[in-house]
Amino acid sequence: MKLAPTLPPPVSGVIQNRFPDHVVFTTVDEVVNWARKSSLWPMTFGLACCAIEMMAAGGTRFDWDRFGMIPRATPRQSDLMIVAGTVTLKMASRVKRLFEQMPEPRYVISMGSCANNGGPYWRHGYHVLKGIDEIIPVDVYVPGCPPRPEALLYGVMKLQEKLQEDRVLRKKPLAPGSLVDAHLDGVERAPDGSLRIVEPAAAPKPEPAAPAAPSHGAKA
Repeated sequence: MKLAPTLPPPVSGVIQNRFPDHVVFTTVDEVVNWARKSSLWPMTFGLACCAIEMMAAGGTRFDWDRFGMIPRATPRQSDLMIVAGTVTLKMASRVKRLFEQMPEPRYVISMGSCANNGGPYWRHGYHVLKGIDEIIPVDVYVPGCPPRPEALLYGVMKLQEKLQEDRVLRKKPLAPGSLVDAHLDGVERAPDGSLRIVEPAAAPKPEPAAPAAPSHGAKA
């Protein structure tokens, strides 16, 4: 006797089987963040030996094109800056200018010990910037001297995870370590959560002193 196969019970729910198969429900944040993390365009420039490892990450062996990364030769079309190498004080102003020419939203990966904190020059290198985060904000730090291409790709994936949690249309919460409920002289928190400077109140003018009464022993 052959038994008929038992079928699983039909899926039931509020929206299950209510719409055709080509209809997908998601949020604007999910779609925008997915598009941003899947189309990172790094700027094509390098500073020192870490740039060789960055070039290897873009070569055929590691092929960062798999992540949707297309190098661009101009900051006007780039949204990712990979600071690969030693940042001298002479180059610091140039790096900052390139960062300011990038459109929003823009992201920064600090690659290697020299870009992170000055590397072997952090104590005696008078000509080296002690960390790229002294002039521009950094999203992901990749340690190593130099880090291998796998480490850079891992940093890119961590940046993608960070982008996927971004809130595009909603107010972003205050980051841990920010000045939450901190008392600052001359600064107060507005109802919308922003900080604003409070003008100092004018000091009250002193009242004029009353004239002293003449004493009995004084001559007219």
